[in-house]
Amino acid sequence: MLIQQKIGHIQSFDINNRHIDYLMLDWHECHKRILRKKTNGGIEVLFKSLNADPNLSEGDVLYQNEESIIVISITIVEALVIIPKSSFELASLCYEIGNKHLALFYENDTLLIPFEMPLFRQLSAQGYDVRKEERKLLQQLKTTVQGHSHQESSSLFSKILKLTANE
Repeated sequence: MLIQQKIGHIQSFDINNRHIDYLMLDWHECHKRILRKKTNGGIEVLFKSLNADPNLSEGDVLYQNEESIIVISITIVEALVIIPKSSFELASLCYEIGNKHLALFYENDTLLIPFEMPLFRQLSAQGYDVRKEERKLLQQLKTTVQGHSHQESSSLFSKILKLTANE
């Protein structure tokens, strides 16, 4: 079955007596433009997004008919779970994790990172309260920044530079 876009979210669909067939995705598959997987019910799905970044997420509906609905479900994985004690600790943790170019998730004042034993040991040794838990990684932070350029730009960074250059 070829699917080119999501058609909504399960919260806004009338399920009635239709069967929900889940398409299980790992957290790192949510931004892929081309994806071939099977649903829990055995239906082969070829997802080819027409957008640059499809942003598939928990509960997105990809297909519906009279009998069933195909819905995205994110798989549960081992994750590092950190609840920062202050904004300074939050900033320090983001700096440490950002320097390693790791995926970072934020949910209910909690940082989540796909589990890596070396990072677990490092953060524990630095005194952070780090736990290993089984979690769905749902709210990935966009951590990329706009590249440096000498041309006129309207990025937030260039605006800040212009404001501070006059001081």
